Amino acid sequence: MTFSILATDGTGAVGIAVTSSSPAVAARCIHLRPGVGGASSQNVTDPRLGTALLDALETGVGAQAAMDDVVRDREHVEHRQLTVLGVGGDAAAFSGAGSLGVHRHVTGDRLAAAGNMLAGPEVVDAVAAGFDAADGDLELRLLSALEAGLDAGGEAGPVRSAGLSVVRDVPWRVTDLRVDWADTPVADLRSLLEVWLPQRDDYVTRGLDPTVAPSYGVPGDE
Repeated sequence: MTFSILATDGTGAVGIAVTSSSPAVAARCIHLRPGVGGASSQNVTDPRLGTALLDALETGVGAQAAMDDVVRDREHVEHRQLTVLGVGGDAAAFSGAGSLGVHRHVTGDRLAAAGNMLAGPEVVDAVAAGFDAADGDLELRLLSALEAGLDAGGEAGPVRSAGLSVVRDVPWRVTDLRVDWADTPVADLRSLLEVWLPQRDDYVTRGLDPTVAPSYGVPGDE
């Protein structure tokens, strides 16, 4: 019911964009840790596995070793579809035998993409290619990847939710956007990103040093 892209741009930023036919997909599937990397747990989702993958990465092992450790002897692992990416770009992916419908995963240079219940396996390849072809901030490249997946057929049915999150060099998500239930969640996510991205760095400044943070003219904050 889901396809996603997990990637880094080589600057230390790591992010995930995901869309699904089910509600609030980002709340369950996105796992990021600044300075460590990212992970996605999807298909019949077990959010605990994203945390486990990041914990394994943080011990210093590579992405494939982290994946092997997490899936080894794991109960119900055949129902899970997972991706993991270290901050340096090392990636691994896993699709259990019980992954739903048409499913596929790919890893590449600084990315991992995966999907299930797809219109066709080519959707995941389009997601990866869409990321590689895009320019600009990591957020824009991740969103372009989702759009490329939709253009290639997307899911077998309509998608209803989407999310996009990025971590950089502070201990929180510098971007964390969600559309939890909508007819056009990926298009709505782009609209949100167009509002958010010009303000993103200012909100980091607000967290670090509010004495130099800009005001946006909100009533009461002139």
